[in-house]
Amino acid sequence: MKKTLIAMVVCLLTLGGTAMAQKNVKLGHINSNDLMQIMPGRDSAQTVLQGEVAELEETLKSMQAEAEKRYNDYVANQAGWTDLIRQTKQREIQDMASRIEEFQQNAQKQLQEREAELLKPIIDRAKKAIEEVAKEGGYTYILDAGTAAVLYSQDSDDIMPQVKKKLGLK
Repeated sequence: MKKTLIAMVVCLLTLGGTAMAQKNVKLGHINSNDLMQIMPGRDSAQTVLQGEVAELEETLKSMQAEAEKRYNDYVANQAGWTDLIRQTKQREIQDMASRIEEFQQNAQKQLQEREAELLKPIIDRAKKAIEEVAKEGGYTYILDAGTAAVLYSQDSDDIMPQVKKKLGLK
């Protein structure tokens, strides 16, 4: 996203010189991070996500406790076991470690997908409001100051107040 925006700005500056001379370009900017902090529904989405994180963490702790219990049992009793039992117990511990690692990876992926799912309607509302403000204000481009994609800005209007008004926010 950042690379695309930077490439677009570079193209505008290098290739768009003659086009800019013929057509006025009106730039605006908004800090999307600040907007997302005040969007309605974001807090409830975060609460839902935190609940799911807690549930997954509890399952992970349980798995880790079981693995630790088996490992401690192995360490304490391995001297009295036959080679076959010792090897079986080692495989069990390795299998548990693999399952824990797989669970962590799947949980991370699930949380990322769930976060995207919960935030999508909020992001869509924000994008719609930004587009409406841009069209109403006659802006050619709206840059996102929140992603640090704007290294320099001159004569750019901050449209945050208009977007907040469009969304009914204070």
